[in-house]
Parts: sequence; structure tokens; C-alpha cells
Amino acid sequence: MLLALETSCDETAVALFDPSRGIVEEWIHSQIALHGRYGGVVPDLATREHLRNVVPLLERARERSSAFQGITRVAVTKGPGLAGCLAIGTASAKALALSLGVPLVGVNHLRGHAFSPFIALHAEMPNEFAERFAACLPHLGLIVSGGNTLLFSLGEDRRIRVLSTTRDDAAGEALDKGAKLLGLGYPGGPLIERLAAKGRIDAFDFPRGIGPRSELDFSFSGLKTSLRYLLEKMTPEQIAAAMPDLCASYQQAVVDALVRKTSLALEQGGFRSVGLSGGVANNRTLRAALERTAQRARVSFFAAKPIHTGDNAGMVAFAAWADPAVACVTSGDLRIDPSLELGAV
Repeated sequence: MLLALETSCDETAVALFDPSRGIVEEWIHSQIALHGRYGGVVPDLATREHLRNVVPLLERARERSSAFQGITRVAVTKGPGLAGCLAIGTASAKALALSLGVPLVGVNHLRGHAFSPFIALHAEMPNEFAERFAACLPHLGLIVSGGNTLLFSLGEDRRIRVLSTTRDDAAGEALDKGAKLLGLGYPGGPLIERLAAKGRIDAFDFPRGIGPRSELDFSFSGLKTSLRYLLEKMTPEQIAAAMPDLCASYQQAVVDALVRKTSLALEQGGFRSVGLSGGVANNRTLRAALERTAQRARVSFFAAKPIHTGDNAGMVAFAAWADPAVACVTSGDLRIDPSLELGAV
């Protein structure tokens, strides 16, 4: 039994994972309502809320799950993320591991996202996961969130290799900033998606930031700038009337850029599967478009469940078990790394 803690940003999360069953239970305390008042995450407030909620959340897990008594390892996110938030989680995990007398595991948050699309595959047939997972390799993964947009490969040797990143804004950041320009609030991605469902994707011509045909890197800063220039030419009344179309066209530009780069990567490598993870992976338009891309390429498609797209402890627990690069450490050796990259462990 493995217990995991996640406190990298504005979600305090705990999960229990049993390799013979999957994720037993998980608990999340969200700070979205708090940070929504300020239009984005405020680091000091996020740290304070973790400090206030991590112990009560662990107590709730202990009281509500008999599996808590069978913990044999403790895992915690060590980066990337906000330094103060990471420090709260790692300090709590160290204390818990010491009190239980069990090993401690530090997990790369991004590698949690990388493995999250396979959580459901494991849950279906835990005893056959190793064989079914091997049949999916080499795997092409797309991580899309407010802070990261990147493509990576997961080879038959189980090593992760970064294929491309964004040169400026991440996709989620572009959606949030676009929503702010439109006066929609925070978090912007879900708000844009909701309004986009009623609009036309071809009403406005926004740049895709594609670049050269062989280029895999992403770029979204031009998209945000294009929206700002367009809105400066419109009256408030015109913006309000065109809001669904603006959202639909803007969102489609993000989706097209993500899908086209993923398609190009699929053409360049002999992949057997493609995965989608990260907070923006919850966008239904993106999920559907990427699934169609996988079908055309005749490869399997795996998307993280909605509960595992944002910051969550379930993916941290699963990565601590499934990622062969993760290793147990002593409490004194565990250090946070706010700038940790996907390729690092």
C-alpha cells in the first residue's frame, strides 16, 4: 500500500494506491474559489492553505480508510511547483514516513502526468498491466497544462525523452490569458470551453503558431497578442455579442496547434500509442480531436481521467509505483526542486 501527497500548487491532495487493485481512495482540497478572487494563483495564499489543510486531509484519510493501516511507502511531489507549497508537502511526507517507519519516495510531478493516462489501464486488469503496458510502447505523450506544454516519448526501455516544449506560453496559460482579455475570470480554460460550445470555430482567424513543417515546438504568445489586437478594434457591445464565436475560434486555434504537432510527431516515430494528460486534457474538444488523430494513425489512445488531469495525488502514487526511474530516499536526501524538468527524476 502506497500513500501519496501532492502540494505543488493550489491543490492539497492525498491518495492511497494498492498495486493489486489500483487507486483505493483519494481526497483533494481545492483552492480555486480562493484564488479566483485574484485572477490567478497567489503563492503565499497557496502555501498558507496547504499548511492549514494537509494535516486535516491526512486525518480524514486515516479515519475513512482501513487501507491507511497497511501503508508500506510514502510518496510526495518534490517538483516542479511553487517552492513554499512543495516544502509543506515534503515536510509532511517526511514526518509521516518517519512515524510509520516506511520508505519515502520523491516524485516528479510531470512524470506523474506522463504516466496518468495508464491509471485506468492498470485498474481494468492489475495482474495483466505489465504485459498490456509493454504492448503500448513506444508511447507518445502530450502534457498540456497552465505551466507546461510538451511532447515526450516513453520507450520500450521505459525511459522518458522530451521531444518538444513551448517556446513561450503554455497552452493552458494562453487559454487563461485569453479569458482574462475577454473579461471571463479565472480559471479561464473551462469558461472559454463552456462558451465555445455555442460559437463558430471559423468566425475569427487566429494564428496557429505552427512554424516550419518539421518543427515540433509549440508557441502560443502570438495567439494571445492577436486576440488583444482584435478586441482593441471592437466595442464592448460587439465583444459581448460575439463572445461565443470569439471563444470557439480562440479555443480551436489552441487545439489545432496541439493536434498538428502531435500528428507530426506520430509521423516521425514508430509509436504504438498516444496519451493526453495535464489540466487542459480535460477539454472535450481537444480530447476528441486527439482521439481522432490516434485513430487515423492506427494507434491506441489513452487520456487521463478528468479527476487525474489536474494536480492530484493519484497520479503521484501511480508514478511512484509504475515509473522504474523512481527510487526510495532517506528523509535527509529528499530536496524540493521548483524547476524540475520532465526528464529528471
